[in-house]
Amino acid sequence: MTPSSSSPTRSAWQNPWLFVALAALALAGWQWLETRQQLNNVQQEVARRLAESEAGNKEDRGAQKQLLAQVADLQAKLGALDGKLAEFQGQSETLQSFYQEMARSREEATLLEVEQAVTLAGQQLQLAGNVPVAVLALQTADARLARLDRPQYMPLRKALAKDLAQLTGLPFVDVPGISLRLEQVVAGIDKLPLAAYGRPVESSENPPAGNVLPWWQRSGGEIWQELKGLVRIQRFDREEPVLIAPGQSFFLRENLKLRLLNARLALLSRDQWTFRNELKVSQQWLTRHFVADDKAVQAAQATLRQMSATEINVELPSLNQSQTALRNVRTGKEKP
Repeated sequence: MTPSSSSPTRSAWQNPWLFVALAALALAGWQWLETRQQLNNVQQEVARRLAESEAGNKEDRGAQKQLLAQVADLQAKLGALDGKLAEFQGQSETLQSFYQEMARSREEATLLEVEQAVTLAGQQLQLAGNVPVAVLALQTADARLARLDRPQYMPLRKALAKDLAQLTGLPFVDVPGISLRLEQVVAGIDKLPLAAYGRPVESSENPPAGNVLPWWQRSGGEIWQELKGLVRIQRFDREEPVLIAPGQSFFLRENLKLRLLNARLALLSRDQWTFRNELKVSQQWLTRHFVADDKAVQAAQATLRQMSATEINVELPSLNQSQTALRNVRTGKEKP
């Protein structure tokens, strides 16, 4: 090697800028490698995070789908509950309407019962004078109104209370009892013995069944009957009984029954004069035509005398207050 050829080479290695350039080139290469490595790391990290994000998104999408399914299920159940609620509301409205209709029907039926009771009480007072039945009918009407417990019926209840107070303050006349006693007297007329025929006696020749008299008693009885036929005892201190034909006894008894039935009709119509007059005539007929000392005749006479002393002509009040209040209730319900 010549000195001339080695001098540039030596001068080149001895040039400091060459080292600077090489150092700069090495530094740049190291930085590129470092940057490349960091870029790779970043790419890997991004890829990892993207993968994690995608996995998270899948999980989120699964959870979202599950949540959407639960929401849909809840919405379906809510829709079913809404349907049942609507059905229940419809049934409730129907039941409420039915209950209101039943209440109106029950109230109307109660008012009808009250009206019938007041009408019955008025009929019993006017036609038969039966105060106990009229009182019971008005008490029944008031009890029906008490069950309704409505303030609009208080005027009607006050009217019923006033009429009840008037009826309960009346003197008691047992019209049904007197009527039954008259009926018993009428039923016994056919069995009362007539004075024109005398009292029926038992003949010694025909003794009652089961009693067979010895011969000496039968003979004594026959002799006594013969002796009684020879002697006649007659009283002149009283009028003799009227002799009637056997066929006329039927008409006598029937006419006496008609007198007593007429007295019964007068009792039901509160006709005091006719009632007492028919009983008086009936007593006279019993005294004149029937055996006075017969127990059945005496019992009939005592019954007629007791009834003749009874005061049946009691002035009965009308039920105008209750009837007017009932009409007012009906008028108020008919108004719209």
